This record gives sequence, C-alpha cells and structure tokens, in this order.
Amino acid sequence: MQKQLFVLTALFMSSALCAQQDTSFLQEVVVTANKYEKKQSQTAKVVSVINREQLRQSGGRSIGELLNQVAGVTVPGANNNMGSNQTISIRGASAGNVLILLDGVPVNDPSVISNYFDINLLSIDQIERIEILKGGQSTLYGSDAVAGVVNIISRKITSQLTKPTINASVAGGSFNTLRSSAGLNGRLDKLTYLTQFSTIQSRGFSAAADTLGTRDFDKDNYELNTARAQVGYKTSVNSTLSAGVLYSRYKTDLDAAAYEDEKDFVATNTNKQVNASWKKNTATGALNLLYQYNWVERNYLDDSAYVSNIFSTFSKSNYIGRTHFAEINASKIFANWELLAGVDFRHNSTTQDYYSTGAWGPYTSPTLNAWMAQLSGFGSAVYKKNDLTVELGGRINKHSEYGNNATFTFNPAYRLSKQVRAFGNIYSAFKTPTLYQLFDPYSGNDSLTPEKGLIQEVGIDFTTSRNLRGRVVAFNRSGKQTIIYTYNPTSFAGGYLNASSQKDYGFETELRWAKKEFSFSANYAFTNGKTTSSYDGTGASIGKDSSYNNLYRIPKHALNWRGSYSKNNWVFHLSGRIASAREEFVYGAAPLPMPGYATIDLYGEYQFTKKGLRVFADLRNLTNTRYEEIRGYTTRGFNVLIGILYGR
Repeated sequence: MQKQLFVLTALFMSSALCAQQDTSFLQEVVVTANKYEKKQSQTAKVVSVINREQLRQSGGRSIGELLNQVAGVTVPGANNNMGSNQTISIRGASAGNVLILLDGVPVNDPSVISNYFDINLLSIDQIERIEILKGGQSTLYGSDAVAGVVNIISRKITSQLTKPTINASVAGGSFNTLRSSAGLNGRLDKLTYLTQFSTIQSRGFSAAADTLGTRDFDKDNYELNTARAQVGYKTSVNSTLSAGVLYSRYKTDLDAAAYEDEKDFVATNTNKQVNASWKKNTATGALNLLYQYNWVERNYLDDSAYVSNIFSTFSKSNYIGRTHFAEINASKIFANWELLAGVDFRHNSTTQDYYSTGAWGPYTSPTLNAWMAQLSGFGSAVYKKNDLTVELGGRINKHSEYGNNATFTFNPAYRLSKQVRAFGNIYSAFKTPTLYQLFDPYSGNDSLTPEKGLIQEVGIDFTTSRNLRGRVVAFNRSGKQTIIYTYNPTSFAGGYLNASSQKDYGFETELRWAKKEFSFSANYAFTNGKTTSSYDGTGASIGKDSSYNNLYRIPKHALNWRGSYSKNNWVFHLSGRIASAREEFVYGAAPLPMPGYATIDLYGEYQFTKKGLRVFADLRNLTNTRYEEIRGYTTRGFNVLIGILYGR
C-alpha cells in the first residue's frame, strides 16, 4: 500500500504540474561541476543545488536536514538531537563513499574509520550554496567520490562594494535553542575582506530513545562556535590572491548506545583550516593555484559517576586527522571545445590513542600514527556542436600505498528539441582503504586493496514551458573489492577484508514550477540494491550470499515537496517529506524493520525593509510525528524556531 501511495503521489504531482502553462521564467543555476563555472544546462552531469535564498529561508536548519530534501540523498540522524552523528548517503552508498568539498577542495577526517567529514562542524550562516554532484566523480576529485560529491561553497566577498556591509541574525526556539550570527564584508581599494561568526546553543533532548518513559534519561546539550575570515587582493586587472582561516568547535553530550542513557559522556570536535589561492581569469579561460591545510581533533570523555558499563568506568580518547591539499589547474574555452587540466597532491595523517579504567584495571591502547599520500594528474575535454555535447575525462593516481591506478568519465548529451535534452553518463570510481582500516593495531589489514566502482546513468531534462522544468534519471552503480568488517565472537578477533561486491540501482525525478506568486517543487527517489559477500560476519568463507547491508537506513521510496507563496513583503513555504520503511542492521541477527514516516513543515517570513530586515517563524513536524532515522535514537517532534535577519 505504501509503495502505491508514493507512486500515485508522484504521478499526481507530475500531472498537475504539467497542466500548468505560463510565461514565467525559472532562473538557471550556475554550477562548478567541472571545476569552473558554467550553466547547469550546459553539463551532462546530474547536479542539484541548494542556493543562497533557500539557505536564508531554511530557518537555521542543519546541512544534514537540507540535504535530506534532495532527490537520492539520505542523511540518517539529520533530525536527531544536535551533535548526533550524520553520514551522507547518495543513492544508497555507505558512509565514506561521498566526498565533501569546501569551496571545491576535498575535506575529510583521516582519523575517522570511513574517512568522511563531520558536517556538524559547519554553519549554514557561512554558506553561499551547496552543490550535490551525483554519480562517480573520482576523475575530477579522486578517492572517496564513489557515489557523488557535496560541494559546500562559502559566502563570498562582494567585490563591487563601495562601503562595508553587515549581516546578522538571532533566533530562538524549542529545546532552549539559541542561534546567532554576524558578518562584515567590505573593500579597501584593491583589498577585500569578509568575517563571519556563528554560534548555536541548545539544551536538546535525550539522544537515546526512552521507550518506557520512566528511566530518567537526561537532556543532551549542544554548543557550536564557528569563525571564518577571508581576504583578497587584486594583483592585476584579471588576477586575485586570496587567503582565509576557518575555526569551528562543538561540544555535545552523548549517550551510551541505542535506548541506553549516559549522563557523563561528552564529545568535543574541533576543526582548524588555513587556505590560500591565486586565480587569473582571461577572456577564454582561467588558471588556479591553491593550498589548504585541514586539522580535525575529536575528544571523547566518559567520566562516569553514572556507570553504564562496569568494564569501563572511565575512558578518554583522542583522534587527530590532518590533511594537506595542493592543486594547480587551468581551463581553456575554444569555439567548440572546453579543456581542463590539472595536478593535485594530498597528504593524510592521523594520531589516535585511548585510555580507560574499569573492572579489569587500567588500559592504554597502542598509539596509532599513520599517513598516506597521493599525487594525481587529471583532465577533461568537452566538445560542443549544435545539439551535441560530449565530455571525456581521466585521472591517473600515484599512491604511496598502491602505486598507479586510473579512472575515467564519459558524459554525452543531445538536445532532442528546444524543450528536451537526453544524457547518459559512465563513470569509474575508486576509494582507497582508510588509515584506520589499514593500520589500526587490532583490526587493521595492510593487505587491503582499493574499492572500485562503475556507475551508469541515463536521463532527460525538460522544460515544457518557461515556468516548468524537470529531470528524470535512472542509475546503476556496481562496486567490487568492497571492504567489510568481520568479528569472530569465539576468538574476539576482528578485522577488515575486501570481501564483497555491491550493486545499487534506482531512479529519481524532479520538478520545479513557478507562476507569479506561486511556486512548487517536488522530487521522488527509488533506491534499491544488494551486497554479495563471500564471508560471514566472523570472516568465515560461506561462498556467495546476498543481503541488503549497503542499504541499511536508506528508504526505497522517498518523496520531498515544497509549495511557496510570495507577495509584497510576505513569504510562506509549506513542505514535507515521506520516507518508506527501512531496515536497520543488528549484529549477528536478522535486520530489523523501521516503519516509514511523513512530516510537514511550515515557514513564514516578513521583510520590513529593502535592505533586508526580516522576521521569520519556522514550524517543523507540525503533526508531531514520532519516528526513528537510526534505531534507538530520538528524532525531533513538533518544534519551533523564531528569529530576525538583517542583510543578504
């Protein structure tokens, strides 16, 4: 019944929208999917964009909450308590198969098992837009971009300013949440500058679900502070030298496990970043040089007066990840050709240690110190003539652990008419084992080989009138040499193996419509897949066996929609999400079903002045729906955030 509901809803929306005709214009988005700016209609890659206006009217939601509204993207835990672990999945891919970029530069945490970046460290207030590139992007961005890329683009310096401008916001609401931000942007002759500061404090609620309601679970606090500064100097008419720093730190209370409270467990995560770049533009191309250093430290302290585990009455752990990244690339545009070539270098390292006391006495783990490096050359060529566009790209990697390997991409597109364009994409992708998987003293395996993937896409995008646009995409992703963790309960030994293959498939449809004061958008995604493994969870050989391990927590059916009304100084958004039933992993047992859910949100805004003084109210989960995105952990019921904004 639920499946039919999704299909009927999608068909109804499609039919209703297609019946509308008007001459309104939907502004086209400029993206950086090819490392240089171009209109979205000029690339065959599947790109979704969350723009500045959507971010401003988000009511201060997190990055994870906004990404959850994008077709084919799932962020389990996005609607849990602030500070909860959030991993981004694109089209069913597991954690670590989606690469996070900050201003086009890979950011990751080499101390994390899967090498992903903690998006809790970033503030919406400091973001200009978010680009989501689906499909394998290893040719342009290297390892980890197996299923896609999320490019988070910071707010930019406005170079045309004649005087300094200020932006600020303050908001408060449910769970004793208080958010504030302030920024300054200006220009002094050839020098431009930008500063941004943001803070969030929340009393929160118990991260662990209390199903009985009688166990006195405590509220889990959260506090985030972020600061960013960027300066630019115009070295010539066509060239600019830029440098910047980013600092973010959050502290959050944690619980012991699913359905298990913990009153003295605290995590502190810190991110420090330094970057520098030089860019020269010409009439037909650009030259870019950049460097970025990213440092992440995670500290966990369980100082238990409240003892949930007698074998560890006190514990502390420290994880540090460091990344150096440097790149030079050049682009050139001819009559029928667009060319890109570049070289990048990245160096990842980590230091990790753990100490605990308990019933078995004190314990100190061996310190993990490890590193890896990679030097890569990449390039792409785009040929355009009449209605045909073809892109071909490749990357050659020289890795400190694995020597040479290569990836490719092939992206043809053909305009069938003025309203319809067809495209097809083939990507190869790879993911190197992480430092933890290779060198952890207990479970590491230095014989691991990189995971490899092959992705195919076919689709169409269309404009039936000037006020309606849509896209339909079908995809298939296969991976081999996938790394799994095995644990033998008899010997108490665990480790990582290249022991499985994956196959994910599905389709996505997106529609956007606008007419005078009204607009409507909707997207639907069907995602399915399986893992085929030659080992069970203990590492014993079992021949070939199939399961749905790679789709745990991922709904097969997901529908997002938003209707908007804007007139004079008023803006209203009514939006919702419907997610089908999912499965949750249970070690050593059959997966547990997780029921589907539906939520509805309402946003309202009034603008007082042309300079941007606004007040807003964001009402989320109007029906107070109770559901779980991660088994055993609480999501937000009905909640409210009210605030005031000034500036762009």
